[in-house]
Amino acid sequence: MSEIKIKKMILGVIDTNLYIVYDNEKKEAVIIDPADEPGRIMNAIKKLDVKPVAIFLTHGHYDHILAANFLKNYYHIPIVAHNREKTLLKNSNLNLSAENDCSTKVYPDIFVKDKEEVEVGGMTFKVFYTPGHTAGSCCYYMESEKIMFSGDTMFAGTCGRCDLPTGDPVRMAKSIEKLLKLSDEVVVFPGHGDQTVIGIERFYYQW
Repeated sequence: MSEIKIKKMILGVIDTNLYIVYDNEKKEAVIIDPADEPGRIMNAIKKLDVKPVAIFLTHGHYDHILAANFLKNYYHIPIVAHNREKTLLKNSNLNLSAENDCSTKVYPDIFVKDKEEVEVGGMTFKVFYTPGHTAGSCCYYMESEKIMFSGDTMFAGTCGRCDLPTGDPVRMAKSIEKLLKLSDEVVVFPGHGDQTVIGIERFYYQW
């Protein structure tokens, strides 16, 4: 029986949530949205005594990717992203890094699609394609654990912005409705702010 643990770190200039997700038995970890400050991330990984095996990106905005290339090269691990986010990730204007004086481009090693299951580190993540915040935004769902990593698609009580490059409010509404079909007890770990649960979000949904 696996024992999934989650280490949350708040990093960067706009307080982005990074998650280190690992099986406490296998001690292999997935890094979700390596926002910034690679030194702090590496120190946390060392203290947890886990081995990173992959980097998952929920989307390509600069505040979620600034440490991705460094960690990929240091740990020799792949970067995973949705296949519709390729253009934004490799364009420093679209991913907003250029205008924030931290020009960054990321070229993922593995592209995933909606409903695809990714098995890594003894854990299984199901991809939910959730465009709206960006054209290639996605969420990663651990069905056995009832855990969802939602990036900037769903926050506690609201959703992500749709007025940034490749954003689309109509698609965002459809993506939120898609997530709200999950069971009430699913815990949502967003890209910013506190965690929530689907039952609460469905009850208050009026976005």
